[in-house]
Amino acid sequence: MAPGNDSFVTEFILVGLTDHPDLQVPLFFLFLVMYMVTVLGNLGLITLIGLNSHLHTPMYFFLFNLSFIDLCFSLVFTPKMLMNFVSKKNIISYMGCMTQLYFFCFFAISECYMLTSMAYDRYVAICKPLLYNIAMSPAVCSRLVFGSYSMAFSGSMAHTGCMLRLSFCDANTINHYFCDILPLLQLSCTSTYINEMVVFIVVGINIIVPSLTIFVSYALILSSIFRISSTEGKSKAFSTCISHIIAVSLFFGSGLFMYLKPSSAESMDEGKISSVFYTNVVSMMNPLIYSLRNKDVKIALRKTLKRRKF
Repeated sequence: MAPGNDSFVTEFILVGLTDHPDLQVPLFFLFLVMYMVTVLGNLGLITLIGLNSHLHTPMYFFLFNLSFIDLCFSLVFTPKMLMNFVSKKNIISYMGCMTQLYFFCFFAISECYMLTSMAYDRYVAICKPLLYNIAMSPAVCSRLVFGSYSMAFSGSMAHTGCMLRLSFCDANTINHYFCDILPLLQLSCTSTYINEMVVFIVVGINIIVPSLTIFVSYALILSSIFRISSTEGKSKAFSTCISHIIAVSLFFGSGLFMYLKPSSAESMDEGKISSVFYTNVVSMMNPLIYSLRNKDVKIALRKTLKRRKF
């Protein structure tokens, strides 16, 4: 018997990203490189922000947390994904699958709200610069981060709790490269109506509400930018906005495509490609688009390297 009361399945088989043998090794090296860039990029950014006091500002406080989330997010499924590329049988235990599902949901929802907090920070910085120190005080920033993790905890508990109540009788092959919600629902031999309602409500809240908040923030930001008389000021503000909008579009766009549509075998295959963006590409790109194009981070990197040299 499995750990669940009514489940007969003790382990699941992960189909993986593709079942073509010729693609397994090339994909292994591709995702290995992406994983190394993700880990080094996010660890490097966390270290730089921690070591340099001039980066201890609200913007970099959120970026520190975003890098931590991206680092943990990649650890949830990428090592298993890499093993699956070179393994003949891709097996994950029932409890291992439920644990992976919980942490996947936790860090995915955390990222939604951290990106929203960063959008709010940019809104205050550009639209309310005189009130910035008050509106983005350490207490406010801490509450925003705590709220992000609280929403993530409640959402992941809802998804995992509902999944644990399902029975998995015979079918145990997950048409995905990790334990995601929709592929698991397809395997259940009991009614998934409640789970589907939870997915619709929880995912709807945690994608649509942050998306609308970010959209409204940037509508107000763009309105303020157009009123800036200085061309240099406009260019700098646009540069900051574009970087964030690219990351938000990749993450929220792929998430909406994956979850807010009917589930079927064909849509699951499309969803696997879509999920690569919010599970691998976004976590890898965030350190690049938020830091390597950032003057303050470049200065902090040079200072840190000089200190280590001496």
